[in-house]
Amino acid sequence: WLLAILWVLPLFYAFWTAFHPSEFAARFDLFSPWTLENFERVWHAAPFARYFFNTFVLVSTILICQLVICTMAAYAFVCFPFRGSEALFMLVLVQLMIMPEVLLVENYRTLSKLGLLDTTVGIALPYLASAFGIFLFRQTFKSIPKELEEAARLEGANGLQILWHLFVPLAKPTYIAYGLVTVSYHWNNFLWPLVVTNSVETRPITVGLQVFATIEQGIDWSMVTAATVLSVAPLVVAFLLFQRQFVQSFMRAGIRCTVLRIHSMLIGHLSDIPLFARMPDSTLI
Repeated sequence: WLLAILWVLPLFYAFWTAFHPSEFAARFDLFSPWTLENFERVWHAAPFARYFFNTFVLVSTILICQLVICTMAAYAFVCFPFRGSEALFMLVLVQLMIMPEVLLVENYRTLSKLGLLDTTVGIALPYLASAFGIFLFRQTFKSIPKELEEAARLEGANGLQILWHLFVPLAKPTYIAYGLVTVSYHWNNFLWPLVVTNSVETRPITVGLQVFATIEQGIDWSMVTAATVLSVAPLVVAFLLFQRQFVQSFMRAGIRCTVLRIHSMLIGHLSDIPLFARMPDSTLI
């Protein structure tokens, strides 16, 4: 409970200050007036509609590319092993130990040579693939019983059909969890977009918030917190709307995987008995 309270306090302060006049930013008064003036001032002080659009396009591009690339890479590591695949996977894991800030200068030079500075593609380019996503999907795919893949191949399914109709549906909870983490991270990413962008046309919302924290003009905490609440509101609303589906998908997938494993074990044990060894799997089911 103590940790929960410590985590909620900054969020509570942000909401309290955003909905009250500036004079109540540093003191708590239950009878203080509520107002939406801070949000109105913030919305007219910066092009928030453009910032939201830029952020949505950026996060959607990164999420789609990561899901496709990480899925294909993880599927290749699990179902199509080749000489040196384990060494290559270790190189992928090594990337997890490298902080993005270490590659900041080199990535900036690369984008400058490609002419992609101050573009949405330039912001997204270093994040189109994820070592963590490849590792997570690989571990999830490895937990799927091999018998299911073999049964699908016996039915005439090719590699892409097995991936789309078998691996992806069974890994749905992993995709949901990874999607939430990815969207949250790139929605709040600040340093790399700050370095790459120079114009309103490509600037995401996190970089746009810095206009409210300029020391030269003085910091109005009511406007700062109102802008912060405005920027995180889509994430909070999305989590509140989909948290039930998120938890239920984990429970359903966990039960489904358990049943599949038990079913595979039963078929394996029954096949060892002479009476059942001559019977097809469909009869054992």
